[in-house]
Amino acid sequence: MNSPQRPMTSFEWTLLLFLSLLWGGSFFFVGVAVKELPPLTIVAARVSIATALLWLTAPLTGLSASAVGRRLPSLALMGLINNVVPFALIAFGQTRLASGAASILNASTPIFTVIVAHFLTETEKLNARRLGGAALGLFGVAAMMGADALYGLDANLPAELAVIGAAVSYAFASVFGRRFRDLGLAPIDVAAGQVTASTFMLAPLAFAFDRPWALPTPSLAAIGAITAIAALSTALAYIVYFRILAGAGATNVVLVTLLAPATSIMLGALFLHERLGPRHALGLALIALGLAFIDGRAPRWAAKRLSAS
Repeated sequence: MNSPQRPMTSFEWTLLLFLSLLWGGSFFFVGVAVKELPPLTIVAARVSIATALLWLTAPLTGLSASAVGRRLPSLALMGLINNVVPFALIAFGQTRLASGAASILNASTPIFTVIVAHFLTETEKLNARRLGGAALGLFGVAAMMGADALYGLDANLPAELAVIGAAVSYAFASVFGRRFRDLGLAPIDVAAGQVTASTFMLAPLAFAFDRPWALPTPSLAAIGAITAIAALSTALAYIVYFRILAGAGATNVVLVTLLAPATSIMLGALFLHERLGPRHALGLALIALGLAFIDGRAPRWAAKRLSAS
């Protein structure tokens, strides 16, 4: 039985802000790496290095190989929908999209999560307020993509759809991932188990399709980006992610995708000279407003203003 959704504690909010820095940086790091390496190679290296780091530090973190082994099928499914599918889709999307634009599209994850949670949980059902918020968020996604997407005239449409597909995959992962607390797995066990399973899925694909040994030697910048995305945005980030998920639930933890664009946009502007258009700002504003309705903050604020007037 799923436990009822509750507000996050101040400690969980602190962890969420920290996670937003780690995941916001991931779009920047991918933006650096895709200039030299193909998407499958990037994501395979990302999970492989993260796997090695998590197991090498097991004596310090309390990672349990026996606990991971007992729940390997569930962890493999989590790895598929939380790593393999979204990582590959986002990396492909960023071959054509600025890192900030990709992170804003990914900010639709909470919108899809409340829809998925409605059908797959007993405690996070849609009501009129949450449904209205989800609709606002989806309008934000549409605004981001622009009118040309409706007529198939946007050259970036496949890349945009790929990032939206990643957001949907993350939504399913957030709902599915809540079960690991009831299975007795610590956050470090879930983090290590899913990236280990992801490595076994992605490495053969990268070797078969990209033949990485035949690629030109990447620059120090690309190698640094891959290392950072593996150590910070994957290994460390997933420990924090599953810690929040175990306590605060699916629709709370995915609020991080709304906070992450600020980090991604700042890094992209400073180091990659990326510039976003007005439709990106409009899209993010609508997604944020939709989440405020889903969370209940916007209706409470409006009610307070009306009662005070």
